[in-house]
Amino acid sequence: MLTWEKIEKFIKCGSPKPDKKVIKTENEWKNLLSEEVFYITRQGGTEHAFSSEMCSHFEPGIYSCACCSNVLFNTSKKYDSQSGWPSFTEPIKENSIAYKADTKRLMIRVEIICNICEAHLGHVFPDGPEPSKLRYCVNALSLKRKKY
Repeated sequence: MLTWEKIEKFIKCGSPKPDKKVIKTENEWKNLLSEEVFYITRQGGTEHAFSSEMCSHFEPGIYSCACCSNVLFNTSKKYDSQSGWPSFTEPIKENSIAYKADTKRLMIRVEIICNICEAHLGHVFPDGPEPSKLRYCVNALSLKRKKY
């Protein structure tokens, strides 16, 4: 299980090695993605809190990256954080997500990105429920949901 200490180590020493990499130019991503998804995933944007119904959907399924379809989260690890964004306690695999220090807003946060295509997903915080105590706070537009 991932812990906050392990995530801090990833930031200092490097994220887990991905299974593969997907590399596209900015124009290729623009041609593949909607304007909103491009803004969130490729430009590091954030959607408005409570703007997606995905926060309240808990039907069985998996969530993958909206850009490259890398499998990221399982519904079994999803919970209602009441933050306004879909929240998970851990990724489906340790190496599906990469971690970066984010100091853009005069605070230190941990940005989470798709480890395969480097799409911005959101942030992870150490204030989630047991047992991981992690809250992966994810932009709904960075995800695609697939039913089992």
